[in-house]
Amino acid sequence: MTQPDSRWFAPVACVPRHQLVPRWWDRDGSGGWVLRDGASDPETWADAAYADRSLVTRVGGLHADHAKTGDRPEGLPTSSATLPSLVVRMLGHGRLGDGLAFLDLGTGAGGLTAYASHRFGAENVTSLDVDAYLTGVAGERLAGMGHHPRFVTADATEHVPGSYDRIVSTVGLPAGPGLRPVLAALEPGGRIATTLGRTSLIITGWKHLGGDVVGRVERDTAGFMLTRSGDDYPPALAELFALAESAEGDERGTGRYPVVDVANAWELRSMLEVTTPGVELRYQVSGRTRTAYLVHADGSWARAVAEWTDPPEVHQGGPRRLWTVLERIRNRLNAEGALPLLGADVRITPDGVCHLSRGEVECVHGRAVAAARRTLPPVPPFVRRACQASIAILDHAAERCGMCLTTYAACRVTVCALSLHRRPVALTASTAANYP
Repeated sequence: MTQPDSRWFAPVACVPRHQLVPRWWDRDGSGGWVLRDGASDPETWADAAYADRSLVTRVGGLHADHAKTGDRPEGLPTSSATLPSLVVRMLGHGRLGDGLAFLDLGTGAGGLTAYASHRFGAENVTSLDVDAYLTGVAGERLAGMGHHPRFVTADATEHVPGSYDRIVSTVGLPAGPGLRPVLAALEPGGRIATTLGRTSLIITGWKHLGGDVVGRVERDTAGFMLTRSGDDYPPALAELFALAESAEGDERGTGRYPVVDVANAWELRSMLEVTTPGVELRYQVSGRTRTAYLVHADGSWARAVAEWTDPPEVHQGGPRRLWTVLERIRNRLNAEGALPLLGADVRITPDGVCHLSRGEVECVHGRAVAAARRTLPPVPPFVRRACQASIAILDHAAERCGMCLTTYAACRVTVCALSLHRRPVALTASTAANYP
């Protein structure tokens, strides 16, 4: 977990992690959640607590501390004890130092707060979480170890009390307005290390006097839970998922690549979020049949079904072709051999908008642009057919001839806008890195 010559070796060795996670949730054979109670099985407790693994402590709105034997919570994990090696890596990216005011964003089980308190003194450490139970119980457990850092209960996407020289976030922060309060709490000359929500991108940077944070995308990745504002995440787009499960779609075809679990394919998920923010995902396996669903709040949806690694049958509907977006990203990853944004330069403006660039790839993430409909009569069928033919030619040119991505994105958005009687606007992400 930690190299013997690391300055974090002693904190990791000295913090009794099992005391921070007396109960946790584990997956059973059917994919559901089962409660583990450390006191009733000390050997399993020790093995789990001192292994380099994350332990899920909260599913949906039910924390393991409050659960009864036999409870079967539903929903997504909403809190965990992050694996120690990743905690140490994030602390390294944060470049903490003696006497610097430090904010641990996302208390969780309190492990990062405990390591920082042990190494630099609890008087310099603040830990923040949206969940009052998490901050309260972590405070009690760290006090039992002799550490008394400051704990704050707040929604970091709305307000971050205080100001700090260093901020390390172990939740995925959303680019845009939700990132603004965190940046405001960072002192000029201070440093932040975080992931962007729904991506594996670790962003680090220093805050300049003008308010911009300038840094890079580290050549390292991490998967953290998305920030939440309440007891649970907002409901999924259930109606769109239901449509995606059964509808024929406006467009049917055969995909180029096998069906993949996008949520667990970190590079794909990261590029999908940067180019098409807000896509929700589901993945199912039944025998040898694999099915992936993609939906977006704008009404777009896609379903891809295949036997094992066969080319999938793809159905798509709505204003955007989400599976086509995904396949274009996969083309790019195959050509690059890795996530194109790793190592990119980053500039985050005070409004939380992230400007990323690496070579020919440039994108703006977090700038929401409304695609408002015009009040116009229906598009004549011949116009729609002409636009669809133009899109097919454009796609072929981009696929076969290596068209400039900026040109491709701008042209395709314009043609799609004409075919739908919409204003030709960028769809919340980059133009150069957008593969619609």
